Amino acid sequence: MREEEIERLRGVVRDCVSKHLYSSAIFFADKVAAITNDPADIYMQAQALFLGRHFRRAYHLLNASKIVFRDLRFRYLAAKCLEELKEWDQCLFMLGDEKLDEHGDAYETKDNSDMYLDKDGEDREMNISSAICFLRGKAYEALENRAQARQWYKAAIKADPLCYEALECLVENHMLTCEEETSLLSSLQFGPEDGWLSSFYSCLIKKYDKENVVEAKFKELEKESSKTDLSSQSLMCTLKDNTDLLACKAEYYHQCGEYQKCFELTSTLLEKDPFHLKCTLVHLAAAMELGNSNELYLMACNLVKDYPQKALSWFAVGCYYYCIKKYDQSRRYFSKSTSLDGTFAPAWIGFGNAYAVREEGDQAMSAYRTAARLFPGCHLPTLYIGMEYMRTHSFKLAEQFIMQAKAICPADPLVYNELGVVAYHMKEYNQAVWWFEKTLALIPNPLSEMWEPTVVNLAHAYRKLKMFREAISFYEKALTLSTKSLSTYAGLAYTYHLQDNFTSAITYYHKALWLKPDDPFCTEMLNIALADECRHGIDPKIDFH
Repeated sequence: MREEEIERLRGVVRDCVSKHLYSSAIFFADKVAAITNDPADIYMQAQALFLGRHFRRAYHLLNASKIVFRDLRFRYLAAKCLEELKEWDQCLFMLGDEKLDEHGDAYETKDNSDMYLDKDGEDREMNISSAICFLRGKAYEALENRAQARQWYKAAIKADPLCYEALECLVENHMLTCEEETSLLSSLQFGPEDGWLSSFYSCLIKKYDKENVVEAKFKELEKESSKTDLSSQSLMCTLKDNTDLLACKAEYYHQCGEYQKCFELTSTLLEKDPFHLKCTLVHLAAAMELGNSNELYLMACNLVKDYPQKALSWFAVGCYYYCIKKYDQSRRYFSKSTSLDGTFAPAWIGFGNAYAVREEGDQAMSAYRTAARLFPGCHLPTLYIGMEYMRTHSFKLAEQFIMQAKAICPADPLVYNELGVVAYHMKEYNQAVWWFEKTLALIPNPLSEMWEPTVVNLAHAYRKLKMFREAISFYEKALTLSTKSLSTYAGLAYTYHLQDNFTSAITYYHKALWLKPDDPFCTEMLNIALADECRHGIDPKIDFH
């Protein structure tokens, strides 16, 4: 057969692959490889078999070739076949003896003088070493060696910053702390034309920075255009409305406690792209916080219909039941979600919360400890362990775990709030004031209703320190955020009472009792305040008009 005819057949194979006609591709690739016995054609045949999901046959073909251990592409494709067959130890053996140096970069332990077939090379190819590091990381993760997996994912993205999947695994599976994520990002060697990618990646990592820092990251993507030509400018104008970027912004709103803003943004995004799963997860979280059970029900139904094998779908069902306070059912579905994907962090945390809300501390602790072990870069499991210890009045242990959460994520205001609560319970009121003020300093202004308890806690701490003016100021600030808090009215009334301002105290005791008529503290204190006022007489300075 002439070379032109063989080349035409190669073109047919490539065309069949592009049209997803894999059986045809396998048929013609087999004939080309039989005629030429060229390694590039054997590789093309193996590729067609892999795409047609004939993994065992593809692996056998590659393994039978004499160059499988000398050609990186052969070795990588053979390892991909073993990945699909879930033969992880064999997969690692096929990938070779690469090691990591002290900087976390990959290097070969022996001189292999690997060939690298590249007949169909493109202008900008992914570095094959990066792909091999990534696959090695996946194999270690499947073998539950998450420490090694983390190292190899980092090596993959260091070898080629275009290996987005490695960054996605590190971020989505909470393998790195905030500090480690920032450090990794700053160590990446981006090409001069990839400035936009550096900015984009900085938006993907944990977003607990102050508001102006995060907003600056989003704006930086838009500003990149001014440094480049017109074609790049149009690229950046398009990217600022990109769903991935806006999903990151929604995640930031959620972490700030701006749940309504987050929900509105994710609703708009899901109208445009209903199957964007990262955005769907943030949307579910916002709907949970807002108590929007109807939206959770609709989302759960659609997800179970479209993705019955995804952990996210059953997590959504669990969220719906949690929202309507059917905690046993929610627990069942969170558990199903973790069994489908053991690395899906929200399901483990939801599972723990469903036990914690029923005060079933041992089971909650078990779920949180599993989550803390699986996701060392996520501070929430450790924080929740601390909160469980606080519920059982083990304040020293609580403080220890919450401090661990602070070390993982030093910029989350919720951590500082819980440290303030622990200090308050331990009667360390000066320390409590410091923690609560630190919490409020980390929250973007204006404060949302979510942070009203922190303001009330700070007022309580000031009252304990007999700093009544500051206490009253923060109680009044809390009332601007929510007028439905018994604790605020009771605290304000008691503070006025301690200042012998009986009329104001009586007014606020009444307001507290209007919210909860049978509250024993306010009922008793109101009687005392009335008796005190009778004894001392009405304050002549009070103007009743």
